[in-house]
Amino acid sequence: PSSSLEKSLLVGDYLYVSKLSYGPRVPNTPLSMPLAQHTLPLVNTKSYIEWPQWDYKRVPGLGKVKRNDIVVFNFPGDTVATNYQQTDFYSLAYNEGQRMYPNPVNMDSLTRKQQRAVYDLYYNAGRNLILSNPKMYGDVVVRPVDRRENYVKRCVGLPGDTLEIRDAQVYIDGKPLENPEDMQLNYLVQTTGPYITEDMFRELGISKDDQAMVTNESLLMEMGLTHRDAQGRLAPTYDLPLTKKMLETLSANKKLVSRIVMEPEMFTGQMYPLNLYTKWDRNNYGPIWIPKKGATIKLTEDNLPIYERPIRAYEGNTLEVKEDGIYINGKKTDEYTFKMDYYWMMGDNRHNSADARSWGFVPEDHIVGKPIVVWLSLDKDRGWFDGKIRWNRIFKWVK
Repeated sequence: PSSSLEKSLLVGDYLYVSKLSYGPRVPNTPLSMPLAQHTLPLVNTKSYIEWPQWDYKRVPGLGKVKRNDIVVFNFPGDTVATNYQQTDFYSLAYNEGQRMYPNPVNMDSLTRKQQRAVYDLYYNAGRNLILSNPKMYGDVVVRPVDRRENYVKRCVGLPGDTLEIRDAQVYIDGKPLENPEDMQLNYLVQTTGPYITEDMFRELGISKDDQAMVTNESLLMEMGLTHRDAQGRLAPTYDLPLTKKMLETLSANKKLVSRIVMEPEMFTGQMYPLNLYTKWDRNNYGPIWIPKKGATIKLTEDNLPIYERPIRAYEGNTLEVKEDGIYINGKKTDEYTFKMDYYWMMGDNRHNSADARSWGFVPEDHIVGKPIVVWLSLDKDRGWFDGKIRWNRIFKWVK
């Protein structure tokens, strides 16, 4: 449904997914309506029965998740507001709470403990707002792992890796990772005056959803996009996802394009984890260590927010931070041994992808399978007699 993996997978691609590739899971909720992920159509009720619920088990598969595999997985968030199904609940609550306290806090002047108190204030305020407004936000429900939304991303980080992003380049254990051939980044494209035609957008492969116009003149001036047309108006400026080849094509068209600059970071939201003050953004993130089954880490004020969600939400422990230290399952400790492997998933459309940079690690029990082939592809921007069926993608292998 989204462009996060373009150009590897397009909006409107229908996929066959092999559950044998990584081993089929034993269902957490065995009593359910077939072909309904979590909600029955029309009646809009749950498609599964809560009891019984079985623990995570996986039948041996043909292999394991490898780096650069495209993977289907359940969204790593147990809680959802039903009117905001595609939004991470924790991000939604945090952002709504932050809007309730519009005066910015200078985090640089606060200790880690004080910073955590501010983040807790935002989250709890937003959570209470959502719970008290079901008409606006919908019911807040907690879903079993196998009933959460299906997502598809590329695995760039494996258990035990240390991942870092510098200037939009992913590094694994200090070494640059080979980028997908058609990786996209967002750029502000200012023309010499005319608008970009629909035919050119089609030729470039940019969907209508991604044809965003930028009209904020102060931002354009700040970015150095100052070209004016014959009437003295700022020339049209687009915010577009471009592959390296698309960028070169537009840059070479001097008759149409005045200037191209990378989209500024003000266009992005808060990075994972929400309750840790960092200066990370989409293009510069980490370093962050990806948990590995059986590995033990020392817990500190600086890394607890990163690993708190896996410890509490994914591995079922209670975790409290008290005046005298960290308590897990009622026992004071400064270390934790992980029970599962975790993965770092990202989209090829790097600036238009809500991925691990937004919601963190994907646990092994969330892995569904590997998409093998596109069996149908429909372009929602075209009519049935105008190329709606992408015939060149039918039975195209996913890689």
